[in-house]
Amino acid sequence: MRHLVRLALFALLVADGAAAQVVAPGVPTTTQGTRVPQQKDWQIGVGFAPIYSPVWQGSRDYALSVFPDLRVNYRDVLFFSVPDGLGWNAVNRGGWKIGPLFKFRFGRDEGTGGSPFLITGGSDALVGMGSIGFAGEPGGFVQYGFAGGKARARVELRQGFGGHEGAVADTSLGWSDRMGTPGTAGMWLYSLSARATFAGADYTNTYFGVDAAQAAATGLRAFRTGDGLVSTGVNGALTKLVGGQGRYGAVTLFGGYDRLADVVAESTLITERGKRDQFSVGISYGFRFGIGKTRGQ
Repeated sequence: MRHLVRLALFALLVADGAAAQVVAPGVPTTTQGTRVPQQKDWQIGVGFAPIYSPVWQGSRDYALSVFPDLRVNYRDVLFFSVPDGLGWNAVNRGGWKIGPLFKFRFGRDEGTGGSPFLITGGSDALVGMGSIGFAGEPGGFVQYGFAGGKARARVELRQGFGGHEGAVADTSLGWSDRMGTPGTAGMWLYSLSARATFAGADYTNTYFGVDAAQAAATGLRAFRTGDGLVSTGVNGALTKLVGGQGRYGAVTLFGGYDRLADVVAESTLITERGKRDQFSVGISYGFRFGIGKTRGQ
């Protein structure tokens, strides 16, 4: 709990300072970032996203994975997607969004290094490290939108269970806008954001530490990580809408860069078998439609 509170205070300070001055490789977070016009109470999106990225966070090997892209929104109240998790905008006024959040983190396979969505490629660098199971991460978020809703500063604080039992804090500062006529096939959406992730030692040691048993199995020198900054990064996305009249598809091209911080980058797992600079690129296609009452009816 002490680590959780300390991470929360630090993350809030980072987000507050960024707002005064002016988001792991995966599917772009358009549910809470760049948004498309919504007319029905419920908005549902189904799609897929091939992503070329490091096999595991910190890996020097790259591989192709295909992630599901399921998104559900109820007005501007409830949201769910693979990258954003399940959340509720309990407070939603004056540019502020505050509420509970539940995210999940896919496991890491010892043999291939990848998640269950790995399609081709892999890494044998984790053999002897043991596999890591699925993790749930309940917590909450605070978000402030400004510049007419085009910019946002966001902090998420979560506590893991299952695959890891550490505290995780994500901070981001982003900008999103659109080009073209809203709700038509000629509309483009784009977004840019910077992000930083902080975590407690229970998290960093699960994914980056090397204990005595792992050292004996892998030949790596034992290393114990600490609390602090895990990574910083930037990402961008460009979306083209196809279709219209309340039912439309969206093709998104996205990419990102992350750099591991010293807390984890100095681990022998990274210095001997990994790389602190991480790039990713992907494309997603999703079909969206609305159900229920039309807004205002």
